[in-house]
Formats: sequence, C-alpha cells, structure tokens
Amino acid sequence: MKYILVTGGVISGVGKGVIASTFGTILKCCGIQVTLIKIDPYINIDAGTFSPYEHGEVYVLDDGGEVDLDLGNYERFLDVTLHRDNNITTGKIYQHVINKERNGDYLGKTVQVVPHITDAIQEWVERVATVSVSPDGAKPEVCIVELGGTIGDIEGMPFVEAFRQFQFRVKKENFCVAHVSLVPQPKSTGESKTKPTQSSVRELRGLGLSPDLIVCRSENPINHDVKVKISSFCHVAPEQVICIHDLSSIYQVPIVMEQQRIVEFFRERLKLDIPLPRPKKFMHKWKDLAARVDNLRRDVHIALVGKYTRLEDSYASVTKALQHSAIAVGYNLKLTYIEAANLEKATKLSNPVLYHEAWQMLCRSDGVLVPGGFGKRGMEGKLEACRWCRETVKPFLGICLGLQAAVIEFARNVLGLEDADSSEINPETKHPVVIDMPEHTKGQMGGTMRLGKRVTEFENKDSILKYLYGKDRIEERHRHRYEVNPEFVSQLEAAGLKFVAKDEQKERMEILELKGHPYYVATQFHPEYLSRPLAPSPPFLGLILASCGKLQSYVARGCRLSPKQLSDDEFDSDYEDKVTFSLQTKLNSIFVSNGEITSTSEVEVKTGLHKLTITDG
Repeated sequence: MKYILVTGGVISGVGKGVIASTFGTILKCCGIQVTLIKIDPYINIDAGTFSPYEHGEVYVLDDGGEVDLDLGNYERFLDVTLHRDNNITTGKIYQHVINKERNGDYLGKTVQVVPHITDAIQEWVERVATVSVSPDGAKPEVCIVELGGTIGDIEGMPFVEAFRQFQFRVKKENFCVAHVSLVPQPKSTGESKTKPTQSSVRELRGLGLSPDLIVCRSENPINHDVKVKISSFCHVAPEQVICIHDLSSIYQVPIVMEQQRIVEFFRERLKLDIPLPRPKKFMHKWKDLAARVDNLRRDVHIALVGKYTRLEDSYASVTKALQHSAIAVGYNLKLTYIEAANLEKATKLSNPVLYHEAWQMLCRSDGVLVPGGFGKRGMEGKLEACRWCRETVKPFLGICLGLQAAVIEFARNVLGLEDADSSEINPETKHPVVIDMPEHTKGQMGGTMRLGKRVTEFENKDSILKYLYGKDRIEERHRHRYEVNPEFVSQLEAAGLKFVAKDEQKERMEILELKGHPYYVATQFHPEYLSRPLAPSPPFLGLILASCGKLQSYVARGCRLSPKQLSDDEFDSDYEDKVTFSLQTKLNSIFVSNGEITSTSEVEVKTGLHKLTITDG
C-alpha cells in the first residue's frame, strides 16, 4: 500500500480537500485504485451534531455515517463509495482506546497518548486503506490521507506524531507528504510572500515530517522566481513546488496540476506502475467538462430558500448538485441564497427592507429549491416559498424539510387545516401532518436519525421523477427524524398532492408531486449526496430543465439530453432524433457535417453528434 499524507499550513480552508481529491482523480485516470481518509482532530465522534455554521454541511454516506463535507468532494471527484471509517476523529480514536482499556486489553499498563493513541491511529489507517471503495470491489493501491486543520494546532499533535512513526512503519518508498500552503499576494505590494510557507514547512519538519511536495495556493499565478525561492528555503526541488491559483472552476484543478508533471513525480517517488507516455485521451473527461463549464453562455437563476445561508458550505452538496445539472443542460448556474426568515410577515414589520429584498430575489428566480434543516427558525418563510411556487406555477424542489414544508403549506392553504404543523415545530397542534418517527431515540442526539442509503419504490406511473430516474426502484441516502403522518395521506392525495413513491415497507412517504403543476416535486431523501459531475441527480436535473423551459422536450426525447448538449464521451450511440424533411434545391449536393446528401427525395435522417446517416436515397 502506498500512502500520500496531505497537510495544511498558514490557514485552514486552504483547499486541502480539493487537492487530495485531485491527487486521487489523476491517479485514478492512470489506472490506479485509490481510497481516501479524512482526519478531523475535533473530539466529536462524528459531524452529525454540528451546526452547519460550525463546520459546513453534514455529509451522509451509504452506511449512514455522518461525516465531514470533504468526503463529499472525494466521492464526487473520484466517483467512489466511502464508509464511515474513512472519516477519523479524535473522538473516535479516544473512544476506541477507552473501550479497549475497559475491556482489559491494556491490563496493568498506563494508557497514554504515546504509544496507545498513536498506535490506534496507525492501525486504523492501515485497516481502512485496504477496504474497497469501488463498485467492482477492487483493492486500493494508494491511500490518500487528509489531515484537517493546520500544522501547529494542538489538537492535531497526536496525529502528526502518529504519521511521524508511520513513515518508518511502512518504509520511505511507500509514504509521501504533500503540504498545502497559502502564498498571500497583498494588493499593496503586488508580490507573492513566501515567509508564511517557509514558517509552516519549518514547523512541519520540526515535528518530524519533511514534505516531498509543496502545493502553493494563491489568488494569482506564481512566477518561477517565487517557486525557486520556496524550493531553496523549504528543502525541495523546484519541480516539487506545485502552484494552484484561483481558477475559473474546480474542474480545472486536475488539469493544471497534471500539467505540472505530478504523474511523473508520484510514479518516481512511490514507485507506481504507471505507463509512460500517457495515452492521447488521458483525462479527456475532465478536460471536456472543464471546457464546457468555461463556455456556458446562458444563465439559469435558482433561489435557495434556507436557514443557514450565511455560510455557503452549509449547502455544499446541494450547490454542487445544481451545478452538475446546469452544466449538463448547458446553462450557467446563478444561485441566490435567501434567508427563509426574511420571507416571513414578522420580518415585514420589523425590517421591511429585508422583507421586500428577499421577495424580489424570489420573484426574479427561474426556479426555487427549499433544502433540509432542523428547528423552528425560518419555517414560516419556507412555507411562504412553497405557497408562492404552488400558486404561481414556479418550478420547485423540496428536500427533506422542504418536503415537510410543502405538506404543511398544502394542508393549511388547500385543505383548510389552519393549525397544521410538524410535531417538531408545534407539539400541541391538532393536525400533526408531520410527526417524529417511532424508532427515533429521544435523549441521545448522535446517530439516532434515519440515516444512509435506503430503497424507494415508485407507485404512480405518471410520476415525472419516475421518468427522470428511468426505473421503478431507486436507492438514495436519508437523514431525517420526522416523516409525513400516514393518517393525512389520503386526504392530501384527494386534493391533488400525490405521494408517488414510498419506502419498501410502503409506510413512509418518499416523493410528492403536485397534480397539474409542471414541476412541483419534493423528496424525503437527500438526492444531492449521489450527484456526480458527469451524472447529475434526476430531481436536480428536473428542476434545472423545468426552470429553463426544457423539461417537456427532455421527457419527449426519452429523458436524454439533445446531442448539442453532449460531449463525444457522453454521446449515446443508440440515441436517435428522427427528422423527416424534403430537400427542395437545384444544387447537385448538400454537405451536412461529414455526411453528403445527393438525393432530393424525402429522406429520414438520424442526427448524431458528428455524423449524419441517410437511411433512404
């Protein structure tokens, strides 16, 4: 097993997650099986009880693990399926060691950070590194480990010490350190400052880890002289200094890094079996994707009505899923974050400016998304957004709490149940259309929700989401404590709010659609977790298509994007767009693409991306 340790310096949030994902992406394109581990030095057992303002969104895995959002980056970039043990926290390690101590495994010994905690970290990494994360069950060859925080943080010291020992445990040729550091470029001087990077590397080396690769993050490109300076002061060769400046999209990062000969470096340093020269189509999917992102000319405006809009990372996966769909359709996503509380009538009285600005942004949007959340704050604003989309026939997608909000709003304003509510918001309501699940364990918050991948089965043949998914049975990831009350389902459906899909036991409502509305859809699961850059999530794709006015034509084509919206790699050769027309011309021949039409009789044409086939004449 080969290991790449990614550390960070100067500031947190410098982009270690994207850099680690990029390493994995490039190696995977070389035919190397890769797995990834994220280490978070906080004492929490997992990320499940975090406020989104504290640490960004909580990302959920197939096995129900509530983990750091960087694992979402890993899964999206590499299209792998990680497990809860791929996220290590100080809390998990200490809990593991304390349980062993209680079981008598250390009987007679004093349990200490060194060697017991550091040994537990090394054993955990070695164990998880061998677990397959690919659909074919292939064993990983390279394990990329991202150490959260910055070098010098007191909570990260046990992990740094563990890897100082680990490099000798696995031998030098199997262990590599990549240090990601910020190179600030103050506008007052306009020059790149290397001192922070020098100090960060000096501290890392003082702790026993010497970086083999320094990845410099900066606002603008760094010139060769700065690279040489960093090289000479940080004890690495100039070619081992990689510069990643702010790019037009994250999809450009693997391309820019590959251009700096990162493949050759890993091949030599870790003795990897990577054939050279690389094939002509090496990383062509990423290059095509990055090119398409940079050449989007039309805009689609989506309003996200949420409760945690002050921090964009609170909705990281939702944002990525919207981007994936917009890119696939050929539109540039213009996402507006609207604080749900600002849509409420109480805000109109206390701060009319905020109220009217929020409603203006909502009214200017092409489509609306109401994501998940917890608690009472902002709920009335979400209900107002649902009502407005329902009454104005605006494309709408609700996720988790967004589905529950749609049900509550419909019950109040269509069924006339004025006090209809969720038992989470108002336990005393006479009409609890949303209730807590029986198996929800009250009193203990961590890991007690309905979590992980579960089966959803469609019941309604006319469901728009069934067309978009193209199957009767789907698997999506869940994270919720509350569900639609089955006692109100028949009443809601009779009024036009259809629950088109349920769980395997036919007990829980999973998807709702509003009869007569072009796209008023909500899901109890979180489809954003399984969205990928080259395989957008169907509910999000439906929202973007409906917002662009292209949903009907998409469904009419059998839920396939038109050839103009597909790259060479994505084009499905079985797809046919049949066009019948008459050629009325006095010219001897007409050249179309690389096909030649010489007959003036009526012909049927199969139009492809770079081909035109004449089937008659």
